[in-house]
Amino acid sequence: MIPYDKRSGKIWYNDELVDWSDVKVHVLSHGLHYASCVFEGERVYDGSIFKLEEHTSRFFYSARRMGFEIPYSEAEINAASNSIIKNQKVENGYVRPVAWRGSEMMAISAQQTKIHVAIATWEWGSYFDPKLKVEGIKLNISNWRRPAPNTIPWDTKASGLYMICTLSKHEAEKNGYTDSLMLDHEGNIAEATGANIFFKDKNGELHTPVPDSFLDGITRRTVIEIAKSKNIKVNERKINPKELQDFVGCFLTGTAAEVTPVSCIADNEFKVCDLIIGLNESYQQLVRKKKAA
Repeated sequence: MIPYDKRSGKIWYNDELVDWSDVKVHVLSHGLHYASCVFEGERVYDGSIFKLEEHTSRFFYSARRMGFEIPYSEAEINAASNSIIKNQKVENGYVRPVAWRGSEMMAISAQQTKIHVAIATWEWGSYFDPKLKVEGIKLNISNWRRPAPNTIPWDTKASGLYMICTLSKHEAEKNGYTDSLMLDHEGNIAEATGANIFFKDKNGELHTPVPDSFLDGITRRTVIEIAKSKNIKVNERKINPKELQDFVGCFLTGTAAEVTPVSCIADNEFKVCDLIIGLNESYQQLVRKKKAA
């Protein structure tokens, strides 16, 4: 795989198209030292960014929650996102908008820092091995928990929130798992390291945790809409880990993960059933639907 700092083409950087290798961030940037940085992850399908406007709105919301203003309008960021995928000729890939505080101040306080914005894009296939998307991935249960909602800006895509996700995923991979299930501060099921989670019960109903201390994903909401259109009942509620043994199916949802079945969580095994396969097929049909001319 080509390292991300060695790729070619252009990156939209502070309202300019800059050569990929020339985009620089100073080592004393506040965003690097104090995690004053927010980002989005978006998918390109057949040359079109799926739910671009929703992602951009969340991008701006995350910045406001982190106490800074993005120095462009949502319309300008949408236009820049569409422009860069065309410039890079990305047909099926990923888009990463990111905003961070600069290096004008180096301390906890950062009131006078400049806000930088960049948008990069590249061709990108499945987040997980395609074979695992058919057979189902394996999860362990992380020792790290999602923090209480009064301790962090939990409803944002802020970089600091992903520190324990990286720790959890590395530990899972070291022990032969693909990803890790994270519990919330109360010990209930929360999410995977970068995706929301759903369970299917013996009656064909879906159950998914209430997103009250972790991100309510755009893909999560989309899959709930698809499920309801199929008359599948969706229960959003607190889920105790003891209930894992009662479920027969499980899958993850996310911009990167899309709809990915889970074959086991620790010692609890699940089937890749027709309901999950059907939701994935419907999701793929939706995201690849060309916009009307």
